[in-house]
Amino acid sequence: MSEKATKTPQIRFDGYTDAWEQRKFEDLLDSKDGVRRGPFGSALKKEFFVEDSEYVVYEQQNAIYDNYHTRYKITKEKFDELSKFKLNPGDFIMSGAGTIGRISRVPKGVKLGVFNQALIRFKINPEITDSEYFIQFVRADFMQKKLTGANPGSAITNLVPMSEVKKWEIKVPYLEEQQKIGNFFKEIDTTITLHQRECDLLAKMKKSYLQKMFPKNGEDKPEIRFDGYTDAWEQRKLGEIGKTQSGIGFPDNEQGGLEGVPFFKVSDMNNAGNEHEMKTANNYVSEEQLKRKKWKPIETVPAVMFAKVGAAIMLNRKRIVRTPFLIDNNTMAYVFDESWDTDFGKTLFETINLPRYAQVGALPSYNGSDIESIEISIPNKDEQIKIGSFFSNLDHIITLHQRELDSLKKMKKSLLQMMFV
Repeated sequence: MSEKATKTPQIRFDGYTDAWEQRKFEDLLDSKDGVRRGPFGSALKKEFFVEDSEYVVYEQQNAIYDNYHTRYKITKEKFDELSKFKLNPGDFIMSGAGTIGRISRVPKGVKLGVFNQALIRFKINPEITDSEYFIQFVRADFMQKKLTGANPGSAITNLVPMSEVKKWEIKVPYLEEQQKIGNFFKEIDTTITLHQRECDLLAKMKKSYLQKMFPKNGEDKPEIRFDGYTDAWEQRKLGEIGKTQSGIGFPDNEQGGLEGVPFFKVSDMNNAGNEHEMKTANNYVSEEQLKRKKWKPIETVPAVMFAKVGAAIMLNRKRIVRTPFLIDNNTMAYVFDESWDTDFGKTLFETINLPRYAQVGALPSYNGSDIESIEISIPNKDEQIKIGSFFSNLDHIITLHQRELDSLKKMKKSLLQMMFV
């Protein structure tokens, strides 16, 4: 590929040097029926749906999730009445309310059906527009932002009226270059899909192992064990083999340190994505602050941290911290004693549904005693180490795949910005 400035994208395929054409968005579409919004809601009320029919209704979820499973059916008479809202293979549907701007291309083999009021259908002009180029163009960040650009600062995001969208001035290359760009991004999408499937498969596999390698309620042995281990697991309370510790009140205007002891808030934990460990912090507490405030870091590590109060409790997220740290007063930590293998302990915490132990009130919350009273089953230390190592290795593989997936998505986003005008 070669780079070029002026009225062309930053990156282009070799051999393409012509400036992109200025067109109206509607020029990319079929001149007779290029854009159509779904029928008024009164035309597709639930009272018109039937149990048995070969004619279906397509909804916003089909565009959002790029699948064509349907929930509702209509009679042939209703289908004929709404024939101008029929979906055909090769059409594009875009979500027009709530989660807006998600676009999907209708595949071959879909059931005969009509689209509802929450969708917009596009038909392209194939003599001017490449199908794959069109879908990547609409999915690009600049287009997604532009589709809601008529409502800056609005609490509710709305789609720009299609009458306005059709008149947009855009720049597009000739069909042959469109095809090159479209196929290039299609290959990237295929790679992303394969990595996503791998991540989903690994997550599903881990969930299955968690269910089978820890005893079910009322049992003292797991379904699957490493060779040589036959003893029953011991029933204990968390408070007997560890302790909880709550966080500190740290004023916002004193935060922002760049070195010292890491200070974690619930938001830091939630922003860690799929990572299981807290390795870096947005705030650090200096030695001077520690002395002045008389704070003592949690030094018995590793420890598990989780939300202590508020809606974040319901996310049931836990993170392990392996170096001395501080947490805010909306966060709680469980500190392991010497009877634990900490990799096993971290994994065991993933099997505990902590929100069921929350105090009910205006905001859900935990007391230390709520957590310490939780009954668990644990094997001897040697078996813990085996199980902990197994899940630690599995988490590492999952993290590597997720990072690769995130990297591919980031690369695609960057290329979309550089290969479109």
